[in-house]
Amino acid sequence: MTAQTENSNNTTSENQQKPAKKRITRKRFSKLLRIFRFILPYKYMYLIGTIFLVGSTGTALLTPLLLGQFLDVSTGKTSEFFSSIDTVALIFVVVLVLQAIFSFFRVLLFVRVSENAMKDVRIAAYTKIISLSVTFFEKKRVGELTSRLTSDVTQLQEVMSFTIAEFFRQIGTLVIGVGFLFYFSTRLAVLMILTFPILVFAAIFFGRFIRKLSKKAQDELATANTVVEETFQSIRAVKAFTNELFEVKRYDKALQEVVKNALRAGSYRAAFNAFVILALFGGIILVVWYGAHLVKQELMSVGDLTSFAFYTVFIGSALGGLTNLYGQIQKAVGSSERILEILEEETEIDLEQSNAEDVQIKGDIEYSNVHFSYPTRNDVQVLQDINFKVKAGQKVALVGYSGGGKSTIIQLLFRYYDVDQGSLTIDGKPIDSYNISALRKHIGIVPQEVILFGGTIKENILYGSPEATDEQVRKAAEQANAWSFIEGFPDKLDTIVGERGVKLSGGQRQRIAIARAILKNPEILILDEATSSLDADSEKLVQEALNDLMRDRTTIIIAHRLSTIRSVDTIYVLSEGRIVEAGSHEELLTYENGVYNNLVKLQFEASNSL
Repeated sequence: MTAQTENSNNTTSENQQKPAKKRITRKRFSKLLRIFRFILPYKYMYLIGTIFLVGSTGTALLTPLLLGQFLDVSTGKTSEFFSSIDTVALIFVVVLVLQAIFSFFRVLLFVRVSENAMKDVRIAAYTKIISLSVTFFEKKRVGELTSRLTSDVTQLQEVMSFTIAEFFRQIGTLVIGVGFLFYFSTRLAVLMILTFPILVFAAIFFGRFIRKLSKKAQDELATANTVVEETFQSIRAVKAFTNELFEVKRYDKALQEVVKNALRAGSYRAAFNAFVILALFGGIILVVWYGAHLVKQELMSVGDLTSFAFYTVFIGSALGGLTNLYGQIQKAVGSSERILEILEEETEIDLEQSNAEDVQIKGDIEYSNVHFSYPTRNDVQVLQDINFKVKAGQKVALVGYSGGGKSTIIQLLFRYYDVDQGSLTIDGKPIDSYNISALRKHIGIVPQEVILFGGTIKENILYGSPEATDEQVRKAAEQANAWSFIEGFPDKLDTIVGERGVKLSGGQRQRIAIARAILKNPEILILDEATSSLDADSEKLVQEALNDLMRDRTTIIIAHRLSTIRSVDTIYVLSEGRIVEAGSHEELLTYENGVYNNLVKLQFEASNSL
C-alpha cells in the first residue's frame, strides 16, 4: 500500500507546481465568476459597497477640477459655483470629507463580504476534500491540497476584497478622466491619447516576459518548498544519517534557482517601470508644453491647464494600475480553476446525510471470489480469488509475508475501495448496499502505527465517540490498561500528547488507541499488527487490553508475531494475493513445508538468536 501510494505521489508531483497565472479567456473568466456565487448571501452588502465605490471614485475625480478652480479664482476668473477662494476651499473640504466617508465604508463593506465569502469557500472546499475517497488522496499531495485552502483562497480573497473593486474604479477613473480631458481641451486630449498605445504596447511586451519568469520562479519555489516538506517529514532519518548539512545545501541550491529567476523577472519589471516613468512624465511634459502655448494664446486658462495635467496623471496611474490588476485577476483565474476542480469532485459520502441513518450489524463477513487491483495500478492484481467467512463473534487472523494482500483485505472492508470482481458481504448484504458512514461506525481499528492528534489524551480517546461522558472516557482508559500511566501525569486526561502523540511512548499510544476503540464499541474489530513494535512489558499490557476488547466481537487480526494468534478460530495464510492455507494454529503446523510452518520456524530461530 505504501509503495503504491508513493508511486502515485511521484507521478503527480508536478501537479502541485501549476502556474498561478493563466491567460484570461471567456471560459476561464466564467469559472472565476462561478466562484462569485459565494458572494450571493452577502449581495446586498456588496451592492452597498459598490455604491460607496462609485461615490469615492466620483469625489476623487473632482480633486483636479477644484485645484484648477483655485488658480482660476485667484487670478480673477470666477463662476456661479466658484465665486471666491473661500467658496472653492469650502467645497474642497466637503468633497474630501465625503471621499473619506465613501472610502471608509467601501473598504469596510468589501472586506466584510470577502472575509465571509472566503470562509464559506474554505468550508466548502474542506468539506468536499474530507468527503472524498482514499483514491483521491493517493493522487494528490497533502501540500497541494493545503495550498488550495490557503494560498489559492487568499488569492481569491484579495480579488474579491480589493482587486475587482479597484479594477472598476480605475476603469471609471480612465473613462471619466478622458471625458474631463476633452471638456478642458480637445487638442490637448487628442495629443495625450496618442501616447496611450505606446504604454499599452509596452505593458503587453514586458508583461509577457515578466509573467513567464514569474511562473518559473514560482515553480522553483515550489521545488524548494518540497525539499523543506520532505526534510521535516523525514527529520528522524535526516538526523540518523547526519545529513543536516546535505539538506541545507540541497535547499540552498533550490533557493539559488528561485533567486536567479526572480532577479531576471525583477530586471524586466524595473525596465518596464523606467519606461512607464519616461513615457508618462514625458507625456505630461509634452502636454504642459503644448498647454502653455494655448494659455499664452488665451485659448485655455491656467486653472484648466493645471486640472488637465492632474487628470493626465490620474489617467496614467489608472493605466498602470490596470496592468497590475489584470495580473492579479489572471492569478485569481488560476486559483478559481484549482478550487472548482476540488468542488466538482464526486464525493464518497454526503456529510449532511452521514448521520441521517444507522444500520444494525451482527458482524457476519464473507469474501467470495474477490479480485482487486488498486485504481492507480490496474496492471497489478493485489488480491486473487479470495474466499473466507467470519461468523459474528469469531476471531480470525491474516498472516503471511509482506505484500501478500492482508492490509488490502481490511481496506476493502472499510470500503476505501470497491472490489473489482466477486462479492464482499456483511450479514448477507453486499457491502456497497450500506451507507458508507453508517457502516464504518460499526467497524473499529487498532493500527500498528497509531495516529494521535495534537490535543489532549481525552480528546484523542473521545475521537471514538465524541458524545461520550468523562466517566465513559475514564472507564475506556481503565479497560485499555491506560489509566495507570494517565493518572501519573499532572494533567491526567488533559495532558497534551504533542504532534502525532510524540510525547507518549509506543505502548502508551497503543493503549490510547485501544481506549478509543473501546469507546466506539464496534461490532467488527480490526487489529492491524497492534503489538508488533512493542517491548515485552508493553506488549503484555496491550495484549491484556486487546483480549478484553475482542470479547464477543467479530475480530480480524493482522499479525506478524504468530504467538499472539494461537487462540483464534481460524488463521488464513496469504501469499502473493491468494489464500494458500487455512486452519487453526495446530492444524497449520502439520503442513511440514507449508508457508505458516516456515513463518513459525523463522520466528523461532530469530527469537533464539537474540
